[in-house]
Order: sequence, then structure tokens, then C-alpha cells
Amino acid sequence: MGNMKSSVAKDIQERYEKLKKTVDTHRYNYHVLNKQDISDEALDSLKQELVDIETQYPVLITPDSPTQRVAGKPLKGFLKVKHKIAQWSFNDAFTEEDIRNFDIRVRKVLAQKYGKEVVPSYTCELKIDGLKIVCEYENGILVTAATRGDGEIGEDVTNNVKTIESIPLSIPEKQNIIVEGEVWLSKKHFEELNIIQKKKGESLYANPRNVAAGTIRQLDPKIVAERKLDVFIYDIARFDGDTPQTQVEELKKLQVYGFKVNQHFVHMNSVEEICLFWKKWQKKKDKEDYWIDGVVIKVNEREYQEALGYTGKAPRFAVALKFPAEQVTTVVEDIVLQVGRTGVLTPVAHLRPVLVAGSTVSRATLHNEDEIKRLDVRVGDTVVLQKAGDIIPDIVQVLKEMRTGKEKKYVFPKTVLECGGDGSVERIPGQAAWRCVAKNSFAQQKRKFHHFVSKKAYDIEGCGPKVIDQLLKDGLVGTYSDIFTLKKGDLLLLPRFAETSVDNLLESIEKASRVSFPRFIIGLSIPQVGEETAYDLAEHFKTLNKLRLANVEELREIEGVGDIVAQEIVAWFENKDNKKVVDNLLEHVDISVENVKNNAFAGKTFVLTGTLPTLSRDGAKKIIRDHGGDIVSTVSKATSYVLAGENAGTKLSKAQDLGVEIISEEEFLKMVN
Repeated sequence: MGNMKSSVAKDIQERYEKLKKTVDTHRYNYHVLNKQDISDEALDSLKQELVDIETQYPVLITPDSPTQRVAGKPLKGFLKVKHKIAQWSFNDAFTEEDIRNFDIRVRKVLAQKYGKEVVPSYTCELKIDGLKIVCEYENGILVTAATRGDGEIGEDVTNNVKTIESIPLSIPEKQNIIVEGEVWLSKKHFEELNIIQKKKGESLYANPRNVAAGTIRQLDPKIVAERKLDVFIYDIARFDGDTPQTQVEELKKLQVYGFKVNQHFVHMNSVEEICLFWKKWQKKKDKEDYWIDGVVIKVNEREYQEALGYTGKAPRFAVALKFPAEQVTTVVEDIVLQVGRTGVLTPVAHLRPVLVAGSTVSRATLHNEDEIKRLDVRVGDTVVLQKAGDIIPDIVQVLKEMRTGKEKKYVFPKTVLECGGDGSVERIPGQAAWRCVAKNSFAQQKRKFHHFVSKKAYDIEGCGPKVIDQLLKDGLVGTYSDIFTLKKGDLLLLPRFAETSVDNLLESIEKASRVSFPRFIIGLSIPQVGEETAYDLAEHFKTLNKLRLANVEELREIEGVGDIVAQEIVAWFENKDNKKVVDNLLEHVDISVENVKNNAFAGKTFVLTGTLPTLSRDGAKKIIRDHGGDIVSTVSKATSYVLAGENAGTKLSKAQDLGVEIISEEEFLKMVN
């Protein structure tokens, strides 16, 4: 046995002994001293590494070794369906302070809308960890069920959803209604599936969420039926009947219609009550038969919800308060600097791949030099990794007791080749970040161009990173505006570009030359200006000229724009090179009128009902928003217009009763013109 053990590399034996000792130490601290230095999940991760070593080197196995299982992957493959109602995702919150700030923002916006102090109440609902589903009923019959997808396009999974017994195939009234909910798999059925997997000798599933997502995309509905999925419905996205006036009433309405609603929702009047509910469910969540990853907080009053509206990507009236993130341990194999599109250098830890929160992670940002020093993270360190909000990998702790003495400290280099010029770098005054001294290195240019053509900005199909890199390398583009001057002959010179692909790309470029104001701003890569801020800037200033001339004081009036962001925007537009970039772009690009809000509907609210002759409902809504108006779902005395088409419902009669002006599509389009 001794000879067999000696055949195992010395560093692996050392790692194994360190793991054993560390696990034993933390077990002792927790069970004997009632002291917890790392999370249960991080400790489980160390135990898993022990199993991995033992699997490869059975001679090292010891009797006290822990065990854990690894996940499989979901299946895909369905027809696409366009959502009639855009599917938003919630902004995330992680602390009590985040919720207090959310409450402050809500009250501030409502005070501005109503001209007086408004005190909203809230509902708290459990955030079920599953797969979002959107179900549409026509005349009370289930006709379509789709996954969320990207918010605009989902997958048609109607036949599979029909196998879920908690989904009603019809509702008591012959109403048109679209509802949203979460499909989930119970822990009990999840365990039964894994028993079957084990008997087959196949990999075990990671968690019920992954199985639910994979099951709902099964091509054979019989398999879906066998897995006994369940669902909670939590929202009415569209309704032709009388829309409930509060979130609590909405949930009760769903119950009346036979939908399965999670019973643990509460009506609250203060942030303190919300935080107590959140803390209570952190402790109680594991007792339920479904996974819960947080609490969804919504303004209870529908009137206030509609007044608050949406940002570019999420509702202002709701937020998801997440539970503490899942944690695992892994090893830092290297630390590499990444050059961003604004020249900022971000240290990125290259990690031994590890499964965390249901996905494999091999990279984690270390943010800046100060964060590296604070953590004292070194190449070779064993670290605790978590996904903040189950999204962004983050190193939160270094397990220094795992060090062998071979770990290497990271020192910021004085030069970085990718920075261009002589490679010089400098620390940004007043910040923890470093940046390239040269302002337009090839690495920066590449990242800026990648961003410019991305879906968030100009959305030029067929012009991905590889194409951009080749165009830059060959000197075919040097500024953004050059993209719009490319000719067929230029592109045919590119590797793997046939005539059809060139024609498609040129068509995409032509289409992109008409761009909305928010996307125009996003494409400029202004430091500190992300997607949401770009939409807020476009909504506030309405025109590019007003934005270019804005001063710091004007910019600070916008919610979410502080001193640093305001100063960056002003400085960017004052820079002569940036002025040239904008001017050159404007020679080839039109900021589309239909995407720039003018004052035609400023201060006006619309309710839509019935089928319009030529416009889709979403098309009409887009026109209203693009011209400064707001859409609400309920008719009241405050409603400016009801836009009515054929087969208009009760909203039409309510508008007549209240004396609200009713307009046709023809009248509506005349108002736009």
C-alpha cells in the first residue's frame, strides 16, 4: 500500500492532506465550538474536492470522506413565439439597505408624479426558483403557453404545459387573459428522479430548477407528464375584464379563476415588515417542497404601479430581494488583466472550473487593485466563490489555512502590452482602478466596436467579434462611421465570407443606420453610462443636441445619475475627438423619429381595448411611448384617451360612463402626424 501511495504526485498528496485537515478544523469549530468561519456550502465544496481526488487516486481514500453529486443539462428544441406582453425581469436587491433605497426611490417618483407625498404599501411574495411561463387564455380556454426566452421571443411549450395538472385548461369565465407564473419540480420528485438516474448509472441532476427547465423543453409530452411538474401563477399580464386594483386582489382573483397561487404572500406597510419577512423565509425556505431564492416586493396599488412604470429593462414598482448567494470553493490558477472599452484594466481570476448556483464557473472579476489587497488573494490560493444574485461570480474569501507557501502575490505591472503605445498604465485619480495611458489601443478599439454592433446598441446581425476583429486588422474600419461605408467588394475579401453572407451583412448595416436615441447613446461607450442610464438620458433630454449641451447640474436631476456619471458625460461630449465621432456618425445614421419621444402625447395616458384595423397592440403602445405618452390598463377619470378597436370590452363602456374621450385608430394616427 505504501508503494502504491508513493506513486501519487507529492503535490496531490499535500493538497489531499490540507483538505482533510481544513475540513476537520471547520467541522470542529462548527460542531464543538459553535463557531462558523465559512458557509456550509463552502465546506461542502471542500468535501467535494476530496471526493474528486479519491476517485482518481483510490489509494488515498480515508473512512471519513464526504460525498456530493453533480448536475446534468436540460434539453432544448421548440418553435419560437412572440410575446404579446413584454416579459420584464426584476432588478435585484441583496440587503436591507437596498430595500430602504428602493422604498425611497418609489416615494420620490410618486411624489413627482402626484405633486405631493404619496405613501404606498407593498406585497411580499416568495420568489420561486423555477422556469417562468406565460399562459394565454382566449374565451376562457388555454391556447398558448410559452417560456420567457429573451423577453420578446419565447418557446412554444403549450403541449407540455398542458400535462401540468395544476394548470387549468379553462377558467370559469369566458375571458381573454394572459397570466405569468413559475414552473417548478418538487424536491420529493427531484429525489425520485435522481434515484432512477443512479440505478441507470447516469449522472445525477444538480437541482430541481434545472430539471424543471429541461423537462418543460422535452420534445415528448409523455416524459413531461411522468415528471409531475407543478406551477405557481403570480401575475395577470393582460385582462379584458375588470382589472384588480391591488396586487393582493390580483392574487385572489387568480385563485378564484382556479390558478394555483403560492399562499405565503403578505400585505405590508413598511420596510421593517418587509425585512422581517425576508429574514423569516431565509430560515424557513428549506422546509418547503420547492426551491425559494428570495422575496419579490411589489407596490401593492395598481394605480401607483402604472405611475411608476418601467426603466429600460425592469419595472420601477418591484424588486427581487435575493437570499444569500450559494458558495463553493475553488483554486485561483492565474490572475490576468483585461482591457475594457474605456481603457480601464480589470483583474480577472482564472479559476479551476467549479459548479456554483447551477452553472460551471472558470472566471471571476477581482474588480481592482484594492480588492486584491483587501482579500490578499494570490495565484494558487483556495478561495470561496459565490454568485452575487446567482449571476456574477465573486471571490469573497481566501482560505489562508490551505496555503502551502507556493502561492504567488499579484503585483500590478507597470506596462501592459494590450494598452498600445509604450504600454504605460496609470491609476485613475481618486479611484481604485488602473487604466491604459494610451486612449485608443487596439484592445480598447476591439471592445468598443464589439459593443457598438452588439444587440444592446446597433444590433448588427452577422457582425460579431471575429468579423469586427478582421475588419480592424485589415484597416477596413477605423471609426464607427466606417461600418456604414463598407462596400460589397471590401467584405468579399474577408475569410469565410461568401456573396450571400456579405449581402445579409450589408442589409443588417443598412437596417442599423436607423437607430433609436437610447441605442445611439449606448453605442458611444460613454464611461459610466450603461443601458438603463442611456434610456433615462434619452427619455429626459429627448434630442441628441440637448444631451450634448447638458451641464452637470441638469444631468444630476435624472434619477440614478450622480456627480461622477454627470461629470463623465459632460467631459465625454466636450472632448474634440468624441465630437468628431458623433458628427461622423450623424452623416451616416438617422436617429429614428419613431424611437425618439416628442411631445405629441406628453402627459397623456392611454387605455387600449379591442382589435385595431392595422396596428398591433404592441405597435400602438410603441407609438404612444415614443411620443411621450403612457399606457395604463384601467380606465379612470384621469385617463386621457381610450383607443378602441373592434370587439372592445368593458373598458369601452366604462370610458363612456366616465366621459373619457374615445378615439379610433384613424384619429389616433392623425394625432401622431
